[in-house]
Amino acid sequence: MRPRIVLKFGGKSLSSVDKIHDIKEIIIHYKKSGFDVIAVVSAMGNTTDQLLSLAQSISKAPPKRELDLLVSVGERISMTLLTISLVDAGHQAVSFTGSQSGIITSTAFTDARILEVRPSRIEAALGRGHVAVVAGFQGVSIDKEVTTLGRGGSDTTAVALCHALRASKACFFKDVGALYTVNPYRDSSAAPIDFIDYDGALRLLENEARPLLHLRALALAKKYYVPLEIFSTSASKKMYIPGTVIVSGLPMDASLATIEDSEALSSIQTPNPYR
Repeated sequence: MRPRIVLKFGGKSLSSVDKIHDIKEIIIHYKKSGFDVIAVVSAMGNTTDQLLSLAQSISKAPPKRELDLLVSVGERISMTLLTISLVDAGHQAVSFTGSQSGIITSTAFTDARILEVRPSRIEAALGRGHVAVVAGFQGVSIDKEVTTLGRGGSDTTAVALCHALRASKACFFKDVGALYTVNPYRDSSAAPIDFIDYDGALRLLENEARPLLHLRALALAKKYYVPLEIFSTSASKKMYIPGTVIVSGLPMDASLATIEDSEALSSIQTPNPYR
């Protein structure tokens, strides 16, 4: 079996058609390097904020169920456009929503937890040699409702799929291509960190209003020993060289039960992203 890799692309990396074509080339690079690729995507640019603003222009307190249905559209746009780009370039690819990917969640609209991952359709697509392009940030609840995982939840999608599909690592492509000693936007003395463990990364990011990686994704990676790498999409010469590696050095846990348990997440406070 070919090694598998999860590539996660954030909204800024998908903010234009030209950038979608750039991401296509990154995926093709890994495919030609011998990997089966699972690409997890966020919504393009500010799409989620625009959809929320639209809802709030109609109602000051829109129902959370309807908000989840609304904002889940953003990632679906990204996944289909990227898949079309790959197919147009002559590469087999297929897109999946969160529910089609088998991401089963709790019933908490706007801030659901992943309970289980059943990625049978992704497994089948990889077996046929396809790139699997997955809408991050979303899943389906045990009540069969569309749910979202909270702001930054696409990172958590990537880690959960990396574990469930036994991929070798999850790679995050960011405009800021590394973790830094301090916030590089606020302090010019910030220095990139080449290597850090999960606890160190959590401590570094827990006080950030919008951390570079979703804190729940880090907690999940720590629980299952999922290796993480952060790459830059802002300079081609750095595109395939990780700016930061986050790993414990221990083997991956084989268990797939109860993906996001409440005890592991009890110390991580995530505000309602739709307030």
